[in-house]
Amino acid sequence: MENRIEGKVVAITGASSGIGKATAELLAAKGAKVVLAARRAEKLELIADAIKKTGGEAVCTEADVTRRDEVQALVNLAVTTFGKIDVMINNAGIAQLHRMEDLDVEGWEQMIDVNLKGTLYGMAAALPEFKKQGYGHIINIISTAGIAIVPTMGVYAGTKNAIRTISEALRQESEGRWRVTGISPGNVKTEFVSHIKNEALRKTSQEKSDQIAIPADAIADAIAYAISQPDNVDIGDIVIRPAVQS
Repeated sequence: MENRIEGKVVAITGASSGIGKATAELLAAKGAKVVLAARRAEKLELIADAIKKTGGEAVCTEADVTRRDEVQALVNLAVTTFGKIDVMINNAGIAQLHRMEDLDVEGWEQMIDVNLKGTLYGMAAALPEFKKQGYGHIINIISTAGIAIVPTMGVYAGTKNAIRTISEALRQESEGRWRVTGISPGNVKTEFVSHIKNEALRKTSQEKSDQIAIPADAIADAIAYAISQPDNVDIGDIVIRPAVQS
């Protein structure tokens, strides 16, 4: 089977753990040149070093996706280091779970800044390069939370569904110039739950995750599948979750 991942330059946000880390390692093993970003520089460097020790190509930069200039620096690093950017994976995300009446306005703003604006910043950084090149691939990590709406996840789901809508609009506007894929993971074994501030909901979410979560590698496989398609094949949406998840 032809390896359509080898040689591609792939930028990944939120790459220091979980889905981002698993995706970086898998794509690098398949011959991609990965450009990694996250706030935890020391973890990024360990991941990049490990990839290079096994013969892969990787560079990294500390970046907070709520800062447009830092997301732009990620794409600039890809282009200056490897001469192009083939794929932009907007993976960084955060969830704060509360009932709406609790008025966790700070949490709402955090999710809007990271999940929505951070993804838009990634798209804004990559699209000018895609227009120059005449090709490219945006992959946005969304969530099954936007498919099955449940209490305490209203704003989180809202930010993710905003990205779902934006992704489809971008796909149509591209008219074949670039591809756009939305990946909606369900319950995945990552550090994601540990960042929830609401202690009771964090504990409940962690217990459920411990019981049913699938490995981050499963999401990485889906991302690799989307990237590996022929240039004229656009995988629009992938929903991937534990078989037992409702």
